[in-house]
Amino acid sequence: MVNNEQGDQTWFEWVYAKANGQTDDISWADLRPNPFMLKWFAKTPVQEVNQSAIVVGCGLGDDAEELARRGFNVTAFDVSPTAVEWCKRRFPNTRVNYTVGDLFNLSPDWQFDFVLEINTIQAIPLAFRQQVMHAVAGLVVPGGTLLAIGRLADSSEQQVKRPWPLTREEIDLFKQFGLTETHFETFGDSEIAALSLLRFLVTYTR
Repeated sequence: MVNNEQGDQTWFEWVYAKANGQTDDISWADLRPNPFMLKWFAKTPVQEVNQSAIVVGCGLGDDAEELARRGFNVTAFDVSPTAVEWCKRRFPNTRVNYTVGDLFNLSPDWQFDFVLEINTIQAIPLAFRQQVMHAVAGLVVPGGTLLAIGRLADSSEQQVKRPWPLTREEIDLFKQFGLTETHFETFGDSEIAALSLLRFLVTYTR
């Protein structure tokens, strides 16, 4: 785990530990697979069975379990040891390999056919965003796919507090790290409408 000067990742462990098993105290825990991910799968042909997948910042595990249900061989990591143990308790019969992982110090052997990143990059301070995106891009094998979903900012003025939404320019950093964009869309929903923000969904291949 990195120190506070490298993205303040200890904050996530503090949040999970402080919750003490109470899911209501984890504001981002919906306890169901991400609905935007499900819509993407519903309209996108993807080879799932026996393909390797990784979930970046897995939280309480619902997205990882959905990928496993679809036939992926799933690794899911979070910087918080408490979150990882929480996943194992929630899903005692899981096929997912839950593990503690640090975006600033990922295993060089980690390479996957499908990489899922939802709302994790936007939780990392802006000064470290490029480093984190480089790490996420590095998880994609040649021919693999990255699906990323998050909040979109029109300008830096909307990036004043966590979660810090990504600008289009920041999202495009994935292209600098060897990925090719294959789809990009934006959409609104009731949760963020009052913030004058949109969500983005983008896919890349290597």
